[in-house]
Amino acid sequence: MDLTWLRVFEAVARIGSFTAAGGELGYTQSAVSRQISALEAELGAVLFDRLARGVVLTEEGRRFRAHAKGALAQVDAGRRELGELRDLTAGRLRVGAFATANAALVPRAMAAFQAVHPAVRVSLVEGRTPDHVAGLADGSVDVAVVSGYTDQLDALDALDLRPLGADAILVALPRGHRLAGRRRLGLAELADEVWIAGFPDAERTLFATVAGAGFEPRIDFVVQEWTAKLGCVAAGLGVTLVPALAAGAVRDDVVLAELEAADAPVRAVFAATLAGRSVPAAVEAFLPFLTTAAIDVLAGG
Repeated sequence: MDLTWLRVFEAVARIGSFTAAGGELGYTQSAVSRQISALEAELGAVLFDRLARGVVLTEEGRRFRAHAKGALAQVDAGRRELGELRDLTAGRLRVGAFATANAALVPRAMAAFQAVHPAVRVSLVEGRTPDHVAGLADGSVDVAVVSGYTDQLDALDALDLRPLGADAILVALPRGHRLAGRRRLGLAELADEVWIAGFPDAERTLFATVAGAGFEPRIDFVVQEWTAKLGCVAAGLGVTLVPALAAGAVRDDVVLAELEAADAPVRAVFAATLAGRSVPAAVEAFLPFLTTAAIDVLAGG
């Protein structure tokens, strides 16, 4: 059924004249008559009695009008809603990100986005990169900040990736540590240190990235939360690895040093959407804010 037929039908029903309805809609009287006849043929019912001076609804026409008005209202409401989504005067934005991206990068981007588009409801889901790959696939996340080392990028093949920057691995030491004044350290210099990690097995932590250097950390303290992990470092219990994305959140009694390039790879950070899928207007608008925040955070701003 042609939606135009319903609009013409409603105009004729309201005005009571093919000619006057045509004048309002920009049609000739004959064009209105043809469209009403086509609608009546579609429905198998006579909707108007044609009188000498205009037309009046039949009983069938009166009953159908209520349905036609409801259908037109629904279509108009849908059109308005789509316009609001396009213009970012409504809608939602669901962002997924890994923990250290939420230390500064993602909150900064979200705050800047909301300042410009306050009508869009923004939410955040924290998890590991594989969680967000699944979230993009099942539609529970609109855009995600994900990361991977060069040998891990095949796992992200289902995504469209927009590079945000490089996330280097840093070493966090207590301020009074013997190596605290050094800007760059090699793993060999840290071989005898006590380490604080998120899991007891190094393969599940950032230490997996430096395994190729033949480094076997002595992990005496297992703490998953970054606040507690850095608290342990500040107390002098050991040292830990910290991604550059989290550097801005490090407390004053902890100092950071870079690892020698030969000892630690740099992981790439991306804004990700599902490949082959349309990108919502809110996501397209959010991506520049992510890019700007990444530049600032990874540059130490």
